[in-house]
Amino acid sequence: MTIDRGILALLEAKPGKGEELAAFLEQGRALAAEEQGTVTWYAFKVSDTTYGIFDTFENEEGRQAHLTGAIPQALGKVGPELLATDPDIRPVDVIAVK
Repeated sequence: MTIDRGILALLEAKPGKGEELAAFLEQGRALAAEEQGTVTWYAFKVSDTTYGIFDTFENEEGRQAHLTGAIPQALGKVGPELLATDPDIRPVDVIAVK
């Protein structure tokens, strides 16, 4: 298995909405587990308002399937209530994996 691409999504919660955003991300794990093309999926917290998601993929098809899948759709529904800004979603190239 060659993991050579990923997605980094940074999310900024509205004031007082960080815990709700964290709960949403915890629920996202079940959705990510159903995705055949997503190799790894991490949700993380940087600060009380800054959160993120990092995913990895073996191929571009998996990455594109994720970008149009259930998690982005769910985030689109709760985003206006929870997020201070639009998500900062960046495709990344994975250089090394342990």
